[in-house]
Amino acid sequence: MVCAVQQVTVSPKFQVVIPKAVREPLGIRPGQRMQVVPYGDRIELVPVRDIGAMRGFLSGMDPGFEREPDRDL
Repeated sequence: MVCAVQQVTVSPKFQVVIPKAVREPLGIRPGQRMQVVPYGDRIELVPVRDIGAMRGFLSGMDPGFEREPDRDL
């Protein structure tokens, strides 16, 4: 994945360019929507993915679990 810290400059219109070394491994494309999440004293950009891209991401998970005795119905 991305291993080096990248720096960007905020333009007068508050725009930034995501460096190629960051956007290519993440598959970020022009026009793609991003969620902007304030997190403490930093900002995280999270790519918005199509719901179809989520298909199968839980495959192989064990859906079973053990209930606590006081929770049995």
